[in-house]
Amino acid sequence: MPYDPTLARLANATLLVPFESHHVPRWVLEGLEDGISGVCLFHNNLDGPAQVTALNASLAEATDTPLISLDEEGGDVTRIGQARGSDYPGNAALGAVDDPELTRATLRSLGGRLAELGFNMDLAPSVDVNVADDNPVIGTRSFGADPALVARHAEAAVRGLQEAGVAACAKHFPGHGATSQDSHHVLPRVEADAELLHRRELLPFRAAVRAGVRSILTAHIEMPGLGGEGPATLAPHILNDLLREELGFTGVVVSDAIEMQGVSGRIGIPEACVRAVTAGVDLLCLGRFVYADQVALIRAALVEAVHEGRLPLRRLEEAASRNAELRTWIRESAALRENTVRSEDVGLDGARRALRVEGDLPSLKDPYVVEVEAPAGMAVGEVPWGLRSWFADVERVSPDTAHADRLVEAARGRDLIVVVRDAHRYPGARALVRRLLSARPEAVVVEMGLPIWRPDCAAHVSTYGAAHVNGLSAAELLGGTVGVPSTRG
Repeated sequence: MPYDPTLARLANATLLVPFESHHVPRWVLEGLEDGISGVCLFHNNLDGPAQVTALNASLAEATDTPLISLDEEGGDVTRIGQARGSDYPGNAALGAVDDPELTRATLRSLGGRLAELGFNMDLAPSVDVNVADDNPVIGTRSFGADPALVARHAEAAVRGLQEAGVAACAKHFPGHGATSQDSHHVLPRVEADAELLHRRELLPFRAAVRAGVRSILTAHIEMPGLGGEGPATLAPHILNDLLREELGFTGVVVSDAIEMQGVSGRIGIPEACVRAVTAGVDLLCLGRFVYADQVALIRAALVEAVHEGRLPLRRLEEAASRNAELRTWIRESAALRENTVRSEDVGLDGARRALRVEGDLPSLKDPYVVEVEAPAGMAVGEVPWGLRSWFADVERVSPDTAHADRLVEAARGRDLIVVVRDAHRYPGARALVRRLLSARPEAVVVEMGLPIWRPDCAAHVSTYGAAHVNGLSAAELLGGTVGVPSTRG
């Protein structure tokens, strides 16, 4: 097939690409010049504020207002806070406080920080209603299990980010909160009827649309209650009839990462891209590891699909046009970034307000801290968490009762603090905590995930997240050594 520069440029306009390093490779710069809409940055691209600012400046010079995006939710899912954890509480903490103005101010401040670093699009907020306790991929990323609560905070979060001139992206449409599987690995299936899905999953997305959200990110989940089979990302009736016609959304539809098994595991990445754009996706977020050679295959597959009649040319043109309109909005919102006042205190204030204590908290004079390890999810990655920064004696152990006797002995004559993260999801962690409490019933348990499981202990502290500010607020409460915090992520 002869090279068609017009079609190739249209295909490029649907792409949000990752790349390999701390520096922009030539293939990305050339791609941006040839119409690629933008990039999505991950941990492997970021190494401190100065490097990130310089990196994003080089991207911005490659073409007129490229989309420079990342997954920065605050809380547990942070890219700019990778080195020590986020300076902003996540959605679960904000939902626990339930003050929409705090949420709006927090996301406005976060958006201002992103804009300072050169980002103009944030693949956030997550507006999933987390009704499955064992959900392995949402959890503290959700504002909560009450659709009305999630809806009011979805609206506040969108407004806050976009007041900072950063395009928000509500996710994961039509809702990933009722799943017990991770779409990074499989295609989850939500068994719920249409009536329930409309009043639960869709309510926050309606609120985000009402708030003027510029983009919405799809979920690689199957919802037979909405009709049809297969992932929502590839379902025209969900993206067009439901999202556009019924909910009235006119912005950019963004795919979740196409490299995820839930969408491309059986058909391959190029074919998944073709089907996604055909179904109504405007911007293909390719994921973290889809680089130059695969990007070329995706572009070729889109062009070939147009020639074959599988992908209507008008659909490709429509997607390119919507992405261009988003870039125009970003360009015109530059003045907002200049006028945004970023609060240095809002993140820690929110984390402090989210703290919950059940029982009688003792005065801790010489604490020994045991942290029970919990695996990081794919979306979270390896980000520091816990209380190590504020206490001298901290030991992190695997969730194994074999450690119990040794830990009890190590804490002899001292106050014992046991720190867990989503203990309700890990039987080994619960068993170890019970063993420790059987010997030390006066111990304090700190839950840095969702406080769904509460052991029988003298005092139980819930932080609703494991961000840096969540740990700092707990350390303040427990008498750790706390200096003047930095709020620069």
